[in-house]
Amino acid sequence: MSTSEIVQRKGPSFGLDDPDLPRYWFAGDPFKSRFFDAMSLLFPEGERFFIACVRDFRHAITDPQLERQVKDFIYQEGQHGQVHTQFNNRVKEQGVAVDHILKEEHRFLFDVFRKRMSRKYTLAQTAAAEHLTALMAHGFFAKGTLRDADPRIRAMYAWHAVEEIEHKAVAFDLYKTVARGSYLTRILGMIQVSITFPLHTFLIMRHMFEVDGLRNRGRLWMKGLWWLYGPKGVFSGLLPHYLAYFKPGFHPWQQGQLKNYESWRETYEASGDAIKAGDVAAGIAA
Repeated sequence: MSTSEIVQRKGPSFGLDDPDLPRYWFAGDPFKSRFFDAMSLLFPEGERFFIACVRDFRHAITDPQLERQVKDFIYQEGQHGQVHTQFNNRVKEQGVAVDHILKEEHRFLFDVFRKRMSRKYTLAQTAAAEHLTALMAHGFFAKGTLRDADPRIRAMYAWHAVEEIEHKAVAFDLYKTVARGSYLTRILGMIQVSITFPLHTFLIMRHMFEVDGLRNRGRLWMKGLWWLYGPKGVFSGLLPHYLAYFKPGFHPWQQGQLKNYESWRETYEASGDAIKAGDVAAGIAA
């Protein structure tokens, strides 16, 4: 199976505090911009949850390679949380109830799942969420989805995508080899995450649209959902990648690597410029 080295990178500077960064940074489109904004709001608490669930089994790891990968996973997820918190503070300044959303997400993840579910189940949730984020990372950049986005935010998501793909098998391997979780629990975790993640994203988007005072929101939703799920939508062609998780013999590295991964890494390591690397990942610059 193909694997990638997990690299500990300090979260780059993306210019997220620049005053000229537009509210609708994705082609001037409210739905597209707010879809990614809503996902960003979910990331910091989600990353903390993933780290906690992985740490539950860290003491039982005997494989030095997996131990090193878990360490790198925790570092990368911590950096993602920090960068997205910076981005979310910008959204907060727009009047979005970020603090309330994060408080409710924390309660949902830590006071419901972490307190009421088994540690194996919450690790299964983590493995499932990692598959979904890796799937989106593959899809968004393989298809050039973010070509029309502001280069600063595109660069942030490119960096995040690269690292999600680097560590996409860590929680899964921990679940299988250390927690020794069952196939049924793994699939239940995926079904639950497949429902709650988009549901929470869309609920946050609804609040954002209200804050923005947008009219004709029904038409906005119809057009936006077609952009996501239509025959030529963002998620079209990704169903086989998603369904592969339900195979008993599935492993994350059966899906291979992001097509532009090496180009992003070579560009970033040579220049230290995350914006330029993000353009390369999106197929805009060579």
